[in-house]
Amino acid sequence: MFQPKLSVITIVYNNVRDIERTVKSIVGQTYTNIEYIVIDGASTDGTLEILKKYIDHIAILKSEPDRGIYDAMNKGLALASGDYVLFMNSGDEIYAPTTVTNIFASANDADIYYGETEMINDAGESLGQRRHTAPTNFTWRDFKYGMSISHQAIYIRRALIEPYDLRYQLSADIDWILRAAKKAKKIVNVNQYVAKYLVGGMSKKKHRQSLKERFNIMREHYGLVPTIFNHLVIAFNLGWYWLKHRRTND
Repeated sequence: MFQPKLSVITIVYNNVRDIERTVKSIVGQTYTNIEYIVIDGASTDGTLEILKKYIDHIAILKSEPDRGIYDAMNKGLALASGDYVLFMNSGDEIYAPTTVTNIFASANDADIYYGETEMINDAGESLGQRRHTAPTNFTWRDFKYGMSISHQAIYIRRALIEPYDLRYQLSADIDWILRAAKKAKKIVNVNQYVAKYLVGGMSKKKHRQSLKERFNIMREHYGLVPTIFNHLVIAFNLGWYWLKHRRTND
């Protein structure tokens, strides 16, 4: 059987409400070859006390101040020794106890594995599938109309990974995935839900900055003129989605 080592990295800061749900989804996996790394930003709200309850299941627990979410993620990457890397940050969950087992059973030796994401609210209740569904056959070009695969739903070979670009404070994950996908030779869609994503986060609270960063990332990877055109398509699709959703509710 194909059983590579998976480094799962969780970053957290003062999130006592959600961290245990995330940890349980990881330590409860039937797949055993997991290296679990937790990077805490020196929490003071009881988060560390919860993490210490699971210390026997955590390979590395590092707690210290950081310079933001992607600085913390880079710390996790620097410590990872797995064949593949997955980020499952506080509040998000691996979909089911058998998810990682099913992913690596789907195909041998892919560069990237990906699947679908279910959205959840603060209470952990399902809000349904993401509006951006995962593409059937993903390539780096598929992000031109938006992030069609969530950060929590993609497993990337560590050899392809570079550090996050700290120029971006809210959207560096898009650039990070694109850079890895450009190098990938074999990308596998596992055709199942693989993650639960907690709706919200800093990209929602600072939406204007997030959109500006996304535009700059797209321009860097796809060129200026195609990015302007693609954003017009995105705006049209968003308007159509909103109108259709409103009619359905009415």
